[in-house]
Amino acid sequence: METRKIGEGKTKEVYSYDASHVLLKFKDSITAGDGAKADILKDKGVINAQTSAIIFRVLERNNIKTHYVGMYDERTMIAEKLSMIPVEVVLRNIATGSIVKRLPIKEGEVFEPPIIEFFLKDDSRHDPMLNYYHMEFFKLMKKNEAEKIESIMLKVNKILLDLINRMDFVLYDFKLEFGRNNNELIIGDEITLDSMRIRDKNGRILDKDLYRKGYPLDIVASSYREFLDKLSKVV
Repeated sequence: METRKIGEGKTKEVYSYDASHVLLKFKDSITAGDGAKADILKDKGVINAQTSAIIFRVLERNNIKTHYVGMYDERTMIAEKLSMIPVEVVLRNIATGSIVKRLPIKEGEVFEPPIIEFFLKDDSRHDPMLNYYHMEFFKLMKKNEAEKIESIMLKVNKILLDLINRMDFVLYDFKLEFGRNNNELIIGDEITLDSMRIRDKNGRILDKDLYRKGYPLDIVASSYREFLDKLSKVV
């Protein structure tokens, strides 16, 4: 089947596939600081494609709708064609990252219940945080859609907490993106160590924070492989 590139981001290329589906090809690039820092991490595209596919399959088994259809090759996913919403939705179980810089919250504080935040996808403005009113003003989503997304995020969190705990790791936070198909809200994009913060029980970092903090690329690659290996064994 002939395909053509129809889009490209920092870590993925999008290709046409058929009337209802696209191909997402995961690249070996790794970035931080809204693209200000970038490198090539050997086989990262394969690792992230496989990681995301496994987690999407787990969500689908638990009646969470995602865009995942199957794998085209080891680094390319067949996905349902969605009209993506340019909003990142973050659920935080334990405080780390930007929230401890923005608010008087200490690193490691536990959020019960979890905190959910919305951010506009805009690298030039460093992904500013949004509330319901902003999203309605920009015609991104209505309040009832945002509330539906929050409900989905909480369900996904329960599934991921169980999954990550069985790997003997700790889920600090994760980010999802959503799209629409016939007005149905569906999880799109990816779920990988690029979009989750994962620690082991001793606080060792496994996710992209390693790269953000300047660890050697071979350490980052080893961590991504370790996570996929453990994930493969618990599902």
